[in-house]
Amino acid sequence: MIIVTGAYGFIGSALVTKLNNEGYNDLVMVDDFSKTRKEGNLKEKAYHIRIERDDFLSWLEKNSTSVTFIFHIGARTDTAEFDKAVFDKLNLNYTKSIWQICSEQRIPLVYASSAATYGLGEQGYDDRHDIVDKLQPLNAYGESKNEFDKWALKQNTQPPFWAGMKFFNVYGSNEYHKGRMASVIFHAYHQIVNSGKVKLFRSHNPDYKDGEQLRDFVYIKDVVDVLYFMMQKQPLSGLYNLGTGKARTFIDLAESTFQGLDKKPDIQFIDTPQDIRDKYQYFTEANMEKLFSVGYTKPFHSLEEGVDDYVRNYLAKGKYY
Repeated sequence: MIIVTGAYGFIGSALVTKLNNEGYNDLVMVDDFSKTRKEGNLKEKAYHIRIERDDFLSWLEKNSTSVTFIFHIGARTDTAEFDKAVFDKLNLNYTKSIWQICSEQRIPLVYASSAATYGLGEQGYDDRHDIVDKLQPLNAYGESKNEFDKWALKQNTQPPFWAGMKFFNVYGSNEYHKGRMASVIFHAYHQIVNSGKVKLFRSHNPDYKDGEQLRDFVYIKDVVDVLYFMMQKQPLSGLYNLGTGKARTFIDLAESTFQGLDKKPDIQFIDTPQDIRDKYQYFTEANMEKLFSVGYTKPFHSLEEGVDDYVRNYLAKGKYY
């Protein structure tokens, strides 16, 4: 059996679709299934069993011999959550428990790290292990992910294969439930449909013009392709960036969304809220050399290609991936 934690969420549910498409149906789905607003994410998915998040660790200890691979995608991802105890419980200690069982029972593990670990990019955006202790995340979420990465790298006892995937700005179908944490593309689409306009944050950095802040936006279909590659090939263990390797502007993103709706761009700028202004990232771009060096060759969607597919085939039709 293959386990997917966070199976009810954005990346986890898309990964389930990818695994189903590749012929894997004997899946163990782990999440907090009380959140009914996510129900569409698992509609028409094939799987063996659902297990509540709080019951999973005891289940895994009893059934580990039947498990062939674990994707630990589940996490508390709210960057506006400031209660460190929540992140210690769900992102740090929970993941440590999974790691320890995988190490003891020799189960390969891929887990979700995050580009939030890089903070303002003072050390760059390289997935080298020697800079992990120097990184300065900007929020409790990023800190929790970096703390686990640091812990994992210091462990003498490890799973037979492990990879911590540093997700950059992921967008695509199945994020309907995420509210304010959904991608800018998701929010731009609904702004355009409702008002014909898009509002973007004004730049408060003299080095960047309004709307020319840069992010590495990566399409969900590319993300799950990489995760599947990790399971199939099980290359060198370690931390891996998962972006496209090419930063794009928010204006590019907004214009691509308008194009997907066959509408003329109308972009307005508003001030970045004071409470996040000093922690706002003006540039992120994944160094993807490590992933390519271990044999990943599939091209990534360009921003225009990914947004067009997302807008036309999912948002406009209310479809799930």
